[in-house]
This record gives sequence, C-alpha cells and structure tokens, in this order.
Amino acid sequence: MSKPVSGPSRQGSGDGGDVAKRGKPRGGAGRQDARDGSGRQSTRDGAKRQEPRDATKRQEPRDAAGHKPPHSGSARRKSVTGPTQRQLRIAEEIRHVLAGVFARHEIRDPELAGVDITVTEVRIGPDLKHAIAFVARLGREDIDALLPALKRAAPFLRSQVAHLVQLKFAPDLTFQPDRALDYASKIDRLLHSPKVAQDLG
Repeated sequence: MSKPVSGPSRQGSGDGGDVAKRGKPRGGAGRQDARDGSGRQSTRDGAKRQEPRDATKRQEPRDAAGHKPPHSGSARRKSVTGPTQRQLRIAEEIRHVLAGVFARHEIRDPELAGVDITVTEVRIGPDLKHAIAFVARLGREDIDALLPALKRAAPFLRSQVAHLVQLKFAPDLTFQPDRALDYASKIDRLLHSPKVAQDLG
C-alpha cells in the first residue's frame, strides 16, 4: 500500500502561512502609512512635514541700515505741520477787524491817535486762544516805538474781536513788527539811488 502524501500539503500550507506572515508589515508600518494617507501625521513625520509658522507672517520692510520705517497713520498725520483752514479763516477775520479799528482811529491812546498802522498778517494758535498780529507803517520804520502803546490797547482790541468774530473765547492779542515791508522799502530806495542807477545805466 502506498502511504498518503501529506507532507507537501502541510509544507505548502506552512509556506503559505509564512508568506502570509511575511506579507504582513512589521512594526505597524502599514498602519502608519494608512494613517499618513488619511491626512493624520505621526509625531515622527509631523515635524518634517509641518510648514514653519514664520512662513505665513508678512515680512516688515526695513531700510538699508535694518531699521523699521516710521509707522503710517497717526504718526504720519502728526508730522504734518501748518495751520488748518479754520485757523487761516479766523486769523483773516481778526486781521480785518484790527485793520478796520486802526483805519477809523478808534483807539484813544495819545500815542496811537492819528497814527496809520497796517496789519499785514495774523497768526492764531491751534487752540484759538492766542493770536499774533504783525503790524507795520508804510514808508516808516518807527513801528517798534508803538509796540508798548499797542500792548496797552490790546484789551480794547480784543473786545472788538470778541464782538465782531464769532468765537467761543476771544483770543489774547500780541503785536510784533513786520520787517518784510521795511526790507522791501530799503531795497526800493537802493534801486533808485543815483549810485545804483549809474551802475545799471
């Protein structure tokens, strides 16, 4: 009688079992790949695949020396200088009032009686509480001698401004001589002098 061949079948089944065992990933690599494929990163690969946080930040501009430029907005608005339109308008109204008072000779101070004074410009501060009036005398250079009298007349002039200019508070008035007219008159006299005329002719 021939013996049943059982060894190869068992060996084949054993090889198949080994192949099945060898086909299984070791160390959970397959599960790791599956997790990676589903979008969940492991702690071992996450540090490599994660993008750096600084890459999404906007780089601030710097100059050649590496310094940051001044911020725009409020800082830039603060750097802007010069009077506002309201300051210019109120200053012109005050100049008009003062010029009218001087033209009508309404000041009773003896030193200012009959004196012609020209108000060339008025500058008022941002708070509208202080104003500087620049005065001059056409063809004359003695305006400095009239400054004390103008200082004494400042309260009366302020009352006129408060009456004719619509403001919450009447500004304090100070007077300064305007040298521009004196300089222009000096240049005009030099140009019409005989020596300069001879050189030009």
